[in-house]
Amino acid sequence: METRYGGWLGAGIREEFDYYADVCFKAFGDRVKFWATFNEPNLFTRLAYVLGKYPPARCSAPFGTCDSGNSHREPYVAAHNMLLSHAAAVHNYKKNYQATQGGSIGIVIAMKWYEPLTNTTEDILAARRALSFEVDWFLEPIFFGDYPREMHELLASNLPKFTSEEKSLLQKNKADFIGVNHYTTIYVKDCISSPCDLNTYEAYEGNALVLATGERDGVAIGKPTAFDGYYVVPEGMEQIVKYVNQRYTNTPVYVTENGYSQYSNNTMDELMNDGERVNYLQGYLTFLSSAIRKGANVRGYFVWSIIDNFEWTFGFTVRFGLYHVDYETQKRTPKMSAKWYRDFLMGSRPTDQVQTLRADS
Repeated sequence: METRYGGWLGAGIREEFDYYADVCFKAFGDRVKFWATFNEPNLFTRLAYVLGKYPPARCSAPFGTCDSGNSHREPYVAAHNMLLSHAAAVHNYKKNYQATQGGSIGIVIAMKWYEPLTNTTEDILAARRALSFEVDWFLEPIFFGDYPREMHELLASNLPKFTSEEKSLLQKNKADFIGVNHYTTIYVKDCISSPCDLNTYEAYEGNALVLATGERDGVAIGKPTAFDGYYVVPEGMEQIVKYVNQRYTNTPVYVTENGYSQYSNNTMDELMNDGERVNYLQGYLTFLSSAIRKGANVRGYFVWSIIDNFEWTFGFTVRFGLYHVDYETQKRTPKMSAKWYRDFLMGSRPTDQVQTLRADS
């Protein structure tokens, strides 16, 4: 696909994706009842076409030093083709398979919650702009047929345009559900009205003209985790779920990823008796429960992840699992968090046994 079409930069990949999805519906539709067309396309496009950190590793200054690419335009071309591929697959499923197979089809988006660094109007607008460039970038076309106003204003001709036929295809084939992958909350600072110290462009959402940071006046927004830039901020779970629920007209939401990372070089006792993960899950589930009680249409929740695994470019250096994996022997052993989560699913309150439960109990 990369050679033939230029990957996601070429419109020809849309037909290939539609064909691929059709093969999946035919082969697995009798058993698979929940389909996600894409997982975290917003994160992939940023890493692959803005920062150039993931294949095909395309970028331009000041975001990186790739051999080729255009960080100001290519991520939006790739996203455009993903959105139209999504629409084609959803149209096919709803027209030819949904009635007989009885499944649902949606999309999964990576979502931070953004808090303004200060209470100035500029930073408040920057937080809203950051959400537009991360969440609404993909969801507004799917539900409303076009990109967010903020993106049109800032990107101008770098943002592709949908034809009237494409807008119709998107709006007539809305997602049945929205998958939310949520881990953390961060501060954002406006970079339009005042200059930003751009020491790290990974924290600079350059095309949105905001600077993301985990600290305010030297104080972290939450306890850091093994993933750089990811902090424990349980309140963000309620905020992002409410935002999606209100903006996208009560569309069913599934929290498709939420979890806590540890460094693999921690001691075995620290890895197994993972009280920080238990506290993380307890906090985030508590605020998810609050959102549901206030009316959010949340249908399910998934911990990332059931087992320690190979985490993208982090490889085996971090662990998200409820089960410890010995990578030499492949032995899987339940951590304290697995036992806590089991008891929670069986009816215990989220706060029960947090301090006393140990993996070896």
